[in-house]
This record gives sequence, C-alpha cells and structure tokens, in this order.
Amino acid sequence: MKIGVVFPQTEIGPDAGGVRAYTQAVEQMGYNHVLAYDHVIGANLANRSNWTGAYSLESQFHEPFVLFSFMAGISETLEFASGIIILPQRQTVLVAKQAAALDVLSDGRFRMGIGIGWNTVEYESLGLEFKDRGARSEEQIALMRALWTKESVNFEGRWHSIPDAGLNPLPIQQPIPIWLGGGADAVVKRIARIGDGWMPGWQPDEEGLKELDKLFAYAKEAGRDASDIGIDGRFTADLATEDSWSDNVKAWNDIKADYIEVNTMGQGLSGADAHIERLEKFRPAAGL
Repeated sequence: MKIGVVFPQTEIGPDAGGVRAYTQAVEQMGYNHVLAYDHVIGANLANRSNWTGAYSLESQFHEPFVLFSFMAGISETLEFASGIIILPQRQTVLVAKQAAALDVLSDGRFRMGIGIGWNTVEYESLGLEFKDRGARSEEQIALMRALWTKESVNFEGRWHSIPDAGLNPLPIQQPIPIWLGGGADAVVKRIARIGDGWMPGWQPDEEGLKELDKLFAYAKEAGRDASDIGIDGRFTADLATEDSWSDNVKAWNDIKADYIEVNTMGQGLSGADAHIERLEKFRPAAGL
C-alpha cells in the first residue's frame, strides 16, 4: 500500500516558494504521492444565503494540471493524483491533452481521478450542462482512452465528434489510469464497469466495508475481477485522534487498499511549514 498526502489547497497560500517547500519536503519524507482536489471558480456568497457547498469564492484552489506540472519539475520520484478533476465541466479533448502532457513531463507519474461534481455555479460558468454530467462522463472516459492509445481517432458519440485526429505526443502510460470518486449507487456501478479504481469517501469500518462489498458485487455483474479495481482511501491527521493513526493505516492495509492519503486540511494549519510539520509527525504511523 502506497501512502501519499492531500495537498492543502485552501490553506497553503499562493506563494510558489511554499508550494516548492511542501513538494520537496513530502518527497524527502518518503511519501509516495500528492493528491489534489479540483475547483475552477468559486461562488460569491454575498447573495447566496442558502449556499450549502463546501467551497466558495473565499476558497483558494491551484489548478491541478498546472500545479502538478510545477511539482513534477522540482521532484524526481513523487507521483501525482487528481482527487478529483470534475471532468464533465471541462472540454474532453483539452483534458486529454493536458493529462498526456503532464504524464510525459512527469515520466509517467500521473494518475487521473475524475468525478462529476456538485457545483452548478462552476458548470454554468464553464458553459457546460449539469444534468447529463454522469452519462457524459462515461463517453468522456472512452474518448480519452482512445486519444491516449491511438495515433489518430475517429470517434462519433452523443456529445463528441473526432474526425480522424489525434494527440501528439501520446502519454507514457497508454492509457493513463482513470480512477473515479463519489459514492452514489450509479457511480459505484460505473466504477465497477469502467473504472481503474475507486477514490471513496468512506473509512474502512463496518459501513465502509458494506460499500466495498457493493463494488465487488457490481464488478461481478459486469464480468470483472474485483481485484482489478484499485482502492484509494484517505483520512485526516487530526491530533485529537493521534493514538489511532497507526490503526487507521493498518485498517486500510487490511482491506488491501492500493493507496491512501493523509489529509492535513481543516485542522487550523496555515502555510506550508505547518502542514509539513504535521506530515512529519505522521511518519511513524505511516511506517516512513
């Protein structure tokens, strides 16, 4: 099981020096990868008294493809995972191009997590439909995999038309692994049918294991071996639960998770140094 970190998007600040220090410290400490969340534009809450979303205009987010390209240039072995790119609110061919470029420039160190999102403001601002995002994401996955593995693509779908054209250069990984986030029943069925892995929101407790069993059942229905579908979990390194950190790592390992990430966001930490210090404190629990 490979142990990585959740990049503290909303708390690290816009300083490139801080991002550099964080990246290099994470690699030096022995963490395997960095996972970053994705939000493109934030809603102004001044006139939205009923807003229930987790993020807003006040929440800072570095763009994942740009962020990972910067990180790849200042690291040697660190891997990168989007957790998750909101795929249906982005142009498919452009995302495929960005991902291929990142994979090339990072020497194949990129794993692409995707999801369908919840933020209608982002969809409206980016000029894409919100209601059909789930079905559209399946066509997007099929198209990206074709673009990553073929010199030229002829593709005619419900939402996309590619007239004998292709990407150059192609990615090192052909195709780039596509992992899906989310937990709705339709999403779990989608993962079982076409996902390389699942980035779930549950923990490896009794309720979480029920969700995992559901994935296994859907995979069997789809004619797939459940062991071919990876699991990527995460948990928060809260000092209040420090005594259970090692147990949590073991629990994920016991269910044969492929990856986990340590999250330091939401703990009142500010700036790169504070997050680095927390990750250093977590190292013994991670076995690093």
